[in-house]
Amino acid sequence: MSTLTERLAVAERVASDAGALALDYFLRRDALVIERKRHVTDLVSEADRNVETLIRDALTAAFPDDAQLGEEHGLSEGTSGFTWVIDPIDGTAPYLNGLPGWCVSIGGHDAEGPALGVIVAPVLGEVFVAARGQGARLNGAPMRVMPGDLRSGMLGVGANDRVASDRVGRMLAELMEAGSSWTRYGSGALMLAWVAAGRLVGYAEPRMSAWDCMAAYALILEAGGRVLPFPTGPDFAKPAPVMGAGPGTFDELARICAFGTSEAW
Repeated sequence: MSTLTERLAVAERVASDAGALALDYFLRRDALVIERKRHVTDLVSEADRNVETLIRDALTAAFPDDAQLGEEHGLSEGTSGFTWVIDPIDGTAPYLNGLPGWCVSIGGHDAEGPALGVIVAPVLGEVFVAARGQGARLNGAPMRVMPGDLRSGMLGVGANDRVASDRVGRMLAELMEAGSSWTRYGSGALMLAWVAAGRLVGYAEPRMSAWDCMAAYALILEAGGRVLPFPTGPDFAKPAPVMGAGPGTFDELARICAFGTSEAW
């Protein structure tokens, strides 16, 4: 039975290789083949697919009994009870437009929830790493969530076409009325990692996929924060509300966003 420590060591190596490949494509992005997925701003490139293939092949070689869930290639079943959750390039739109706000995200999930996470931001030169019971690190240094409440720093927010635009507008207005200063960056996974690093007081998005958040959830939990539980079982591959924050921010943010209230969303 492979341990979390063994899996984390492999994940760090694979994420480094994947980040290098993604960065190589990024520097040659004008030559990339780009396709539209659901709509005009939901894009995928050959870089996304090839980086995910690199990650999957490496993880399969090291842990053939583990399941894998990735944004580009879907779910492959396993028998170990451990699932790798992969976003090869989170922040494809910034990536394709030459902005630095994108990352490679490799998470792990087991019966206890988020188990490990590695997020590599190649342009920024940052590597976020965590595993259950082993703390969270940024470029090797320990990191902790920001203390204080919703007004202690900037809040990260995200939204997409899976929710009504007027409801997103109300959420943002309610956050501002509460005194929050919010920002939107190109990658939800990276903004969640910044929560773990104490750069943002929290992050909230009404619909995200497991591959967008699972690695960062492990980071936040190990950095002393709290996260909104992600659905398991058959719903694990479906979009769901995502939220992570420090202990002093979480409850107020949850009340304002009301993600657990079905009629609100």
